Amino acid sequence: MPVSVLVVDDSSFFRRRISEILAMDQTFKVVGQAANGQEAIDLALKLKPDLITMDYEMPFLDGISAVRAIMQQQPTSILMFSSLTYEGARTTLDALEAGAKDFLAKSFESVSSSNEPSQNELLIRLRAIVKRSSAGLLMPSVSKTNEPVTAIPQVTASKAPLKPVAKPLAASVRIQAPATNLSTPAVAKLRSKTLSLRPKLCVIGASTGGPMALQSVLKLLPACLPFPIVVAQHMPGTFTKAFADRLNALCQVRVQHAANNDRLQAGCVYIAPGGMQTIIKDGSLTLSILKGDDRLTYKPCIDVTFASAAKACPGKVLALVLTGMGADGADGARLLKQSHSEVWIQDEQSCVVFGMPQAVMRSGCYDDVLSIDRVGSRLMEVANSGCT
Repeated sequence: MPVSVLVVDDSSFFRRRISEILAMDQTFKVVGQAANGQEAIDLALKLKPDLITMDYEMPFLDGISAVRAIMQQQPTSILMFSSLTYEGARTTLDALEAGAKDFLAKSFESVSSSNEPSQNELLIRLRAIVKRSSAGLLMPSVSKTNEPVTAIPQVTASKAPLKPVAKPLAASVRIQAPATNLSTPAVAKLRSKTLSLRPKLCVIGASTGGPMALQSVLKLLPACLPFPIVVAQHMPGTFTKAFADRLNALCQVRVQHAANNDRLQAGCVYIAPGGMQTIIKDGSLTLSILKGDDRLTYKPCIDVTFASAAKACPGKVLALVLTGMGADGADGARLLKQSHSEVWIQDEQSCVVFGMPQAVMRSGCYDDVLSIDRVGSRLMEVANSGCT
């Protein structure tokens, strides 16, 4: 049976174009269209679709109110279309908290960029949602997007943000992960070695499903956390500032949008800016925010940040790879394990998409597999005991 989809948008052009894209893939079938939030609620109750694509700025009733009502009355997997603005980012985060599974930037390019089903971003996102959310549906394998080539620390908490210092940025930073046969005993040994370290730094990578996963983890952490955290979350540049502001309002730890030349402070979380690469400088516990190499698919790229952490604090990093599509973070995790740091991955059951943790799992370069509900408490144990 095809996956039934309700398309919600006040623009007739977007409704038509989204429907055309879905018709490219026999996996999906559009069963209805709605032009506002109230129509979306009515049709969701009547048609009981498997998926909903939801605009947020609509007449009569907005998308956020519609998401809340649908999740209360007829829980359904929802993908939000979001404008690339600060307010659009805040609204998107509200939608994710209300129950939406993922979001996609709303632009002409997002619905017209590719006529190839395996490369169309909307279809890729919807397949990923269905694969994790609809256990009874048989889904074809999601075609992989281009995976990035890997490119390329105890301090006192400070509540006053440091003023960024403008310095010339390098054109690109690359650290090439050594070629490794994933079935070799050397990699298996990395996996089997039990580490007990006092982390100087925590780095976290996340993508699809990451905003809510990160919120659930960071809300549990105390202001006196004895190490800094750097987060690389796949997000557009206009979203990461709003994401950092939201987390800062919800968490005891201070959360800030990372800036060039920030000096990492214990008890602080730094959200890597979207559209840029975030590098941890060797031994100095300062950040370099770089434009980076255009050949890299992801900005921020988790591999880049992880690789720089492995070089800056060998044997003193705790890394987490959370929910997300693709394989970003796997090469960085290998470098971290080779430098004798520790890597945790989120378990499949609690991931929105298991792609990134699965890629690390397949490499063998990890130390523990945790439900997202367990990650925050484990970090608390690390903070209290001083070791993992």
